[in-house]
Amino acid sequence: MSIEITARHLQISQAQQELAHRKAEQLLAEFPKTEHIHIILDMQRHQFTAEFVVQHKDVARVEAREVCDDLVAGIDLAYAKVEKQLRKHREKVIAIHQRT
Repeated sequence: MSIEITARHLQISQAQQELAHRKAEQLLAEFPKTEHIHIILDMQRHQFTAEFVVQHKDVARVEAREVCDDLVAGIDLAYAKVEKQLRKHREKVIAIHQRT
């Protein structure tokens, strides 16, 4: 279970890096089968892009990207998207196992 944070075309502050790392740790705590989380923070044309790429044991790969004017808001929204995708997958797996 590794967490990787990449900043492209910008310098991120320690607080922003800690926020991204804390969000990744929340994903690891909630979804223990997560193998790798890669967070990509980018800035192009005065807009920030936050992208979460999660490698999960049961799913090939889950990705979520959010473009915002504020980097912190982008991190929060991308985290919410990827969490929703992982939660939906987990609920589907549970439903399949309960039917059989």
